[in-house]
Amino acid sequence: MFAYIKGELISTEPYAAVVECGGIGYRLTVSGNTIAALSAGNGEVQLYTYLSVREDALELIGFATPEELDAFKLLIGVSGIGPKAAISVLSQLTVPQLIAAVSAGDTKRIAGAPNIGPKTAARIILELKDKFKGISYAEEAGEETVTAIPENAGNRAEAERALMGLGYSQREAEAALRGMDTTLPLEKVMTLVLRKMGSNL
Repeated sequence: MFAYIKGELISTEPYAAVVECGGIGYRLTVSGNTIAALSAGNGEVQLYTYLSVREDALELIGFATPEELDAFKLLIGVSGIGPKAAISVLSQLTVPQLIAAVSAGDTKRIAGAPNIGPKTAARIILELKDKFKGISYAEEAGEETVTAIPENAGNRAEAERALMGLGYSQREAEAALRGMDTTLPLEKVMTLVLRKMGSNL
């Protein structure tokens, strides 16, 4: 029904933002990461939207990036995960962090989100491990740099396993990690390598 809403940011509160567009104030449910992105903006904002339809209510949910919207759709496709739980996960983890946690089978990281227990985190990992290949993530150019270091350092093995869990071959994973600073935290390595692989498509 709505692809996105673009207008003036009127206010924010925990898990919600009000955007005025065409003289109408739209209240959208948003994640903590989207609120952080909105706070860094100037006046006019654009939120990608999802309309949640229930028997007793309509809820418009907004996302700062298409990637976060894609991740949300995958999360609510997991049995037992509704919009509220999905937003909780996306408030705790960025999309690259979620991809890394799912790929590495890190239930503890996902269960750190409010109202998400270990069993729910395990179900998220089980049902999404083979689906995240379709999501790409790119930070703004110039914010990150890639430095060459020995290939056997740091989190290289974990990142390689995570990429293979996303459906890439071992050869593709090895090529993508070549020259990466794998002494960085795993989620940062995954952010950089996914951006690198996306730029080579």
